[in-house]
Amino acid sequence: MIQLPSSIERILDYLNNAGYKAYAVGGCVRDTFMGKTPHDWDITTEASPEQIKEVFSDFRTIDTGIKHGTVTVICEHTPVEITTFRIDGEYTDNRHPDSVKFTKDVKEDLARRDFTVNAIAYNPQEGVIDPFGGIEDIKKGIIRCVGSPDKRFNEDALRILRAIRFASTLGFEIEKTTSESIIQNENLISGIAVERISAELIKLLTGKNVHHVLLNYKSVLAVFIPELKMQFGFKQYGKKHAYDVWGHTALTVANIENDPILRLTMLLHDTGKVATHALNEQGNSTFKNHAAVGGVIAENILRRLKMSNEYIRTVSYLVSIHDKDVPETKIQVKKYLRDMGEENFIRLMKIRRADRSALSKEFRDISAELAFAYSAFSEVITNNEPYTLSQLTIKGSDIKKMFRPEEIGEKLNALLDFVIREPEHNNKQDLLEKAKTY
Repeated sequence: MIQLPSSIERILDYLNNAGYKAYAVGGCVRDTFMGKTPHDWDITTEASPEQIKEVFSDFRTIDTGIKHGTVTVICEHTPVEITTFRIDGEYTDNRHPDSVKFTKDVKEDLARRDFTVNAIAYNPQEGVIDPFGGIEDIKKGIIRCVGSPDKRFNEDALRILRAIRFASTLGFEIEKTTSESIIQNENLISGIAVERISAELIKLLTGKNVHHVLLNYKSVLAVFIPELKMQFGFKQYGKKHAYDVWGHTALTVANIENDPILRLTMLLHDTGKVATHALNEQGNSTFKNHAAVGGVIAENILRRLKMSNEYIRTVSYLVSIHDKDVPETKIQVKKYLRDMGEENFIRLMKIRRADRSALSKEFRDISAELAFAYSAFSEVITNNEPYTLSQLTIKGSDIKKMFRPEEIGEKLNALLDFVIREPEHNNKQDLLEKAKTY
């Protein structure tokens, strides 16, 4: 028996006591069978939207999608979507049904859903309703379309991205016919709103099976990020390279911390490589200035996908600096902190580790270099050693009589460089004396 939250039990009881069959349905049931706690619960019922509102007349209700049979009920301070059993009409826009027809048969409702693992219903009185073998597919770790994959994907092209997202986040394999249909129908994605694409991409990238998905469904990503396509099969010459550019990229995504900004950065970090590729005298690949070029490309991609300003700003910046060496001295650490701040310094160290992890075996280990950088960073922060202008013990007003107004910023930066090297001199007297020498 599935343990339901009290709000869900209450809603099911209200509907059942009013004479209407009702079930928890979809992802919440799937997650429960996988031992996970669902983020939200959906309910499906034979009651019409008007009947739902009548049953819950003492509750606050919202006409979420009344045309398609969905009413949201606020129960125990929790919004719960309740949708009438329905059969979808034609999908002429490859996204939404032109019409829906309500039905009294829950199995007809389950038959319109995307994947078998999401086509399971449950209530305590009847138990599990699973006409398409969703529980067995959960046990086997399989993503399989309900019915014809071609039909499902042509109805709603977003299901293509949802399939590979589920494969990544759940760690499932995509069943052969479903997988083949994804590739055959991938161009349908071009008609989806970029905001929906971006949301699915972020979820996909933060999945535990992301490496497998990036390697096997790279052409799907290239539909909406065509800049990636040139990386596929692009060989890198030299002893330190173990993979083509895309193989390297996919592995770095999997090998970095599961954080959306870091994973987006690794997805795009080498977008400047192909354009800057050259062979040196030894026949090895070089990619001069590829990070800066990639930063511009990454910004264009993220703007096109209508990512948040934070993602655009941070990811494009991290791509532009991703190949900076790990600092070898405390002074270098402080200069990095001056230029990028604490958060991006830590991000860069994680990026360097991930980037190196996808090289040939003998070039991967930078644990000693990173250990020193983290130790030096910790000392700088703990000892409050100055690395920003705000940490200087003097301000522009203290030296305004010594320099022309347009020179003050330059002189303060020179004084900052001085105390980065010699932090013991970060006192007003020493800095004023030093300023006289400039």
